[in-house]
Amino acid sequence: MGEKIVAGAFAPSDRQAYREKLTQCLTALERLLSERRFDRPRNLMGLEIELNLAGADGMPRMRNAEVLQRIASRDFQTELGMFNLEVNILPHRLSGRVFDQLAEELRTGLAYAHRKAAEVDAGIMMIGILPTLGRDDVVPANLSDAERYTLLNDQMAAARGEDFDLDIEGVERLVSTSPSIAPESACTSVQLHLQVTPDRFSDVWNAAQAVASVQIALGANSPFLFGKELWRESRPPLFQQATDVRPPELRNQGVRPRTWFGERWIGSAYELFEENLRYYTPLLPICDEEDPLRVLDEGGVPALAELVLHNGTVYRWNRPVYGLADGVPHLRVENRVLPAGPTVTDVIANAAFYYGLVRALADESRPVWTRLPFEAAAENFGAACRHGIDAELLWPRPGRSGGFAKVPAVKLVRDELLPLAAAGLDAWNIEPSDRDRYLGVIEERCRLRVNGASWQVDTYHRALEAGLEREGALAATTRRYGELMQTGEPVHTWPVGFPAP
Repeated sequence: MGEKIVAGAFAPSDRQAYREKLTQCLTALERLLSERRFDRPRNLMGLEIELNLAGADGMPRMRNAEVLQRIASRDFQTELGMFNLEVNILPHRLSGRVFDQLAEELRTGLAYAHRKAAEVDAGIMMIGILPTLGRDDVVPANLSDAERYTLLNDQMAAARGEDFDLDIEGVERLVSTSPSIAPESACTSVQLHLQVTPDRFSDVWNAAQAVASVQIALGANSPFLFGKELWRESRPPLFQQATDVRPPELRNQGVRPRTWFGERWIGSAYELFEENLRYYTPLLPICDEEDPLRVLDEGGVPALAELVLHNGTVYRWNRPVYGLADGVPHLRVENRVLPAGPTVTDVIANAAFYYGLVRALADESRPVWTRLPFEAAAENFGAACRHGIDAELLWPRPGRSGGFAKVPAVKLVRDELLPLAAAGLDAWNIEPSDRDRYLGVIEERCRLRVNGASWQVDTYHRALEAGLEREGALAATTRRYGELMQTGEPVHTWPVGFPAP
């Protein structure tokens, strides 16, 4: 989001000019779509993982600038908090042995980053929310030293006009306030990109929305925040509240949050971009010199910089993305649902399941979103965040009888969705050995009812039973998680608790 943002105050004229440019960008996008100027299908996918820095004691380390300097690779970038990094994997074609290739690239890159982090008493931790993170770790002073984060924080805090409130009631209840968006840095996620044609976009986006709850149920890995046991996947409520620029009065009026699941199935990518302009006040009114309509009139392709920047400040769980590659425009669905970790194998298994399932559902002649109310998909998302692998989800009944029923997520996956995911991977021409290996990880998670969140909670309670206080139990759980993460074995194989002395 906006790599070349320069901090500074904005005048009312800046906002007016930016709004006008956004309208021009939207018109240009509409023309690009109507003129069919977009890239042909190339089956391209991309992967980003946000990471935490933690020491051998399991505590966060505010050293991303030092670590990045030592890594010295463009694959690794800064993130919002000083204890965050992000690794980006170059786009790959979805075919053959792509998942094994991705796994090898990630293992190599993360191992190198871990060694470099160790030089400054830190290490790489792939986990949705670091259990040892405290309120004092997510303060304005610990935002990364980058102008874009400073400016974004300043604009969101000004729009809010008062402290950000956190109130999450799960197993325990967390109530907290913050003068900044810094608590959002606690959330580290995996982003799965899929390039699609405009004609295909709505089917893929709708499919991704329909299965977001299933992704969360299988991949939940964020049960703790600020010492409290909350939801099995606490990132979504934290992210929404930490970026919520609406004071209570606007919430009561039904103004939409900047982080949201959505409210309807869509018929085109254009609808999402238009909705982002219609509902959301620009936070960063920085205008590019490009005249998008003139560029189009002259036969070129505009970058639509203002639209891209604004789009990056609306945090949909499945985000539409406009991009240029070699002067040719393309569209992507960016799936932002999953937490990071626990291991490379788990991350790749989650990716294989997602890409296969979305392909199969988008190909169906009677797709799931024509049989499942959007409100049910949104309800499923909340249930999955709260209960993780033990969630029960609303899903259309098989056959043509119609209606839907509440089904345990693990049963839904094993009986119906895993075969669909396998068929989808076959449609992508994925090597059968890759397909079977990574979908097998998902199947075992379901059979054993174990994911990152359930392992963390069970191990934490073992530590409490052994006599440790809350903070000590969270630290011991985090250290043990780090040890097992380094083995690379998927989380469903991890022993609960701690090895005998």
